[in-house]
Amino acid sequence: MSSPHGLPVGLIWATRGRTWGFRFLADGGRPDPLAAYESAFGEVVDEGAAYHRDGDSAALRLVDPLGRADAAGRVIPHDFVLSGTLAAEVTSVEDGVRLVWPLVAEAYARVWDAPTAPTRRSLLGG
Repeated sequence: MSSPHGLPVGLIWATRGRTWGFRFLADGGRPDPLAAYESAFGEVVDEGAAYHRDGDSAALRLVDPLGRADAAGRVIPHDFVLSGTLAAEVTSVEDGVRLVWPLVAEAYARVWDAPTAPTRRSLLGG
């Protein structure tokens, strides 16, 4: 099931852009997604792609599939907290690239090199 903006309901997505810092671009419908993010990523190391399943949710970190980097030259990571059907379908980083990345790729392409952090409207293509 998708939310009104086309992302799966319950998906938490945190990343950074070329010039704007790390932030949540999708909050999974939570008023404060940080607690769920910290819980999911508590066992995940800080560098590189990663997958960690914990009960009904999973932490997925993808290195930007197009190799985009921030202004400091660091390759951009995309952190996802998966739940529901998506968490059941994704069992590896490779699954994440195949199943999760296509869900956000177009939206991210619109905003990653913006001079300021995206608004919900710019993320949704408005």
